[in-house]
Parts: sequence; C-alpha cells; structure tokens
Amino acid sequence: MSEKKENILPVSAPSPSGRAGEGIKPKKSSFIQGQITSEFIGNSIAKHQSKTTIGAHNIFLGQVRADVIEGKTVAAIEYTAYEEMAEQSFYEIREAAFAKYELSCLHIYHSLGTVKTGEICLFVFVSAPRRKVVYEALEFLVEEIKEKTAIFGKEIFEDESYTWKMNT
Repeated sequence: MSEKKENILPVSAPSPSGRAGEGIKPKKSSFIQGQITSEFIGNSIAKHQSKTTIGAHNIFLGQVRADVIEGKTVAAIEYTAYEEMAEQSFYEIREAAFAKYELSCLHIYHSLGTVKTGEICLFVFVSAPRRKVVYEALEFLVEEIKEKTAIFGKEIFEDESYTWKMNT
C-alpha cells in the first residue's frame, strides 16, 4: 500500500486578538489528497479536548455515494479544484460563519484526487460554548461550501467512463 500525502493543517488560524477567525488570512491548506481517513477525523476531534471553554462539537462528513446515473454505477469521484480560488472561498465562508455564529473553532477539509464510494471527501468540524449554534453553523457552512467553492467532481463509473458531477 502506498503512503498518502495529507495536508493536515486546517483553514483556521489565530488572529492577533487571539480568537480564531479574526484578521489573518490563512496560509494553510484545507485540501487532503485522496480520502479523509477516520484516523485523521478522530485525531482532529481529540485535539480539542484541552479546550475547556467548548461545550459542543458537531461534524459533517461527506461520503461518496454509489449513485446510479443512466444505468451506470458510480465507483469513485475524482476531485479537482482551482485551489487558490477555493481556499479564498473557504476563508470567506469561514469568516462569515464566525461573524454570524458564536463559534470557538471551525475546520474545513476537502479531498482532491480520487475518492472511492464509501470514502469520506468532506469534513467540516465546528465547536462552540453551547450546542444549538453548532447545528445551525454546520448547516450554513455545508450549504455555502457546496454553492461557492471552485471544486469539481468527475464521477467515474464502474466501466471507467465518467460524467461531471452536478452539486445539488
């Protein structure tokens, strides 16, 4: 098995005021080559145990489905992106979420390259002092990501033909 390269740095960066989400444009990648592993997700969550002002976390995991399109079954999606444009979109979406919701922390990770059916391609993780806000913020974030980021998916069928994915 070949070793995967993972950019494990989140799209969050502390600001001069000390609160993540204010001021500094991130220089860290939110992209991971290939699937987002359960180990990566677990480690990301575990890193927040020492943050004792957080009372709630919520995560969204986007998984590649084996959709059937015109009689053909999807086997994988190959993700590509205009990375600089997508990172800017992630930054703007993140800042909008911090402005709209009382969040302590927010991370966005998306796959690039081939992700097979059943594997995770999107991981969004939010934390806040109270539980209600994490549900609202997470829904906002996922919808904004789907609508505004320059990430493209080529659905590859079992017979190796393909079609470009439509976000719905």
